[in-house]
Amino acid sequence: MVKFFEKKNGKTIESSGFSQDCIIYVTDPTNDEVHMLSSLLNFTSDFITDALDVDERARIDFDDNVTEIIIKVPYKDEEDQKITYKTVPLGIIIGRNFIMFVSKYRVEIIEKMVERMELNPHKKSRMIFQIFYKNAILFLSYLKEINKISDSAEERLHESMKNRELEVLMYLEKSLVYFTTSLRSNEIVMERILRGNIIEIFEEDRELLEDTIVENKQALEMAHIYSDILSGMMDAFASVISNNLNLVMKVLTVVTIIMQIPTIISSFYGMNIGLPFQNDTLAYVYIISWSIIGCIVAVYWFKKKKWI
Repeated sequence: MVKFFEKKNGKTIESSGFSQDCIIYVTDPTNDEVHMLSSLLNFTSDFITDALDVDERARIDFDDNVTEIIIKVPYKDEEDQKITYKTVPLGIIIGRNFIMFVSKYRVEIIEKMVERMELNPHKKSRMIFQIFYKNAILFLSYLKEINKISDSAEERLHESMKNRELEVLMYLEKSLVYFTTSLRSNEIVMERILRGNIIEIFEEDRELLEDTIVENKQALEMAHIYSDILSGMMDAFASVISNNLNLVMKVLTVVTIIMQIPTIISSFYGMNIGLPFQNDTLAYVYIISWSIIGCIVAVYWFKKKKWI
């Protein structure tokens, strides 16, 4: 999908095609759309296809006509029941008379900025830094959601003997690994932009970029902290689940042993040989009594050994 936007009368509106100083929003384009854009704007199609690779790292690339900045943005995949929180590349291709945003998936930041008419092709550096800042804030927001989910799973784990809650924590930890790696690579890209002459930075925009780097560092630190907490929690509760299972197995084993006592005694009197008291009218009472006494002795012995 390819959408063109332009600024008219102070408003960002969607246009039917390319125009000077336009904004191009590309989501999961077809091969024909990739070829059309690269031919129209005179740059190699690799700039677009690289941004569509979900494993692409955050980086900066150059060509004679364009500069590409790839950052990692958080993505909430509602269809994936296991790993809901992921990161995907967002390619920002900056040309002389256009700026293009490319991603395999719909990017929440860009779409909200379109809705709020915050995209301004005449202030490219300010717009890019605003995207960086909103991206760092979105990371922080998703990290808080992950923390809430882990707290909920922790409460259920206290009385659980199943693996479901541990699997939830495991997938959350995997998401945090994605977040940590992406935030670190984003930080490298932003610091390189701040130090070098990648794009023109006005003095009023420099403070915004510095604030974004601070927010990104905070999100990175939170991701590290939550990851360490989850790792320790998984180890602790894996032991708790194992201990709970051992307790259940111990009780079942004790019950099985105690129930075997009446079975053994009655089995003797089921043999076709001469046995004591077999002709006594109270033989049944004796068997029941011996079974009860045997069970009581076994229970007393188990308690003395502190096995129950």
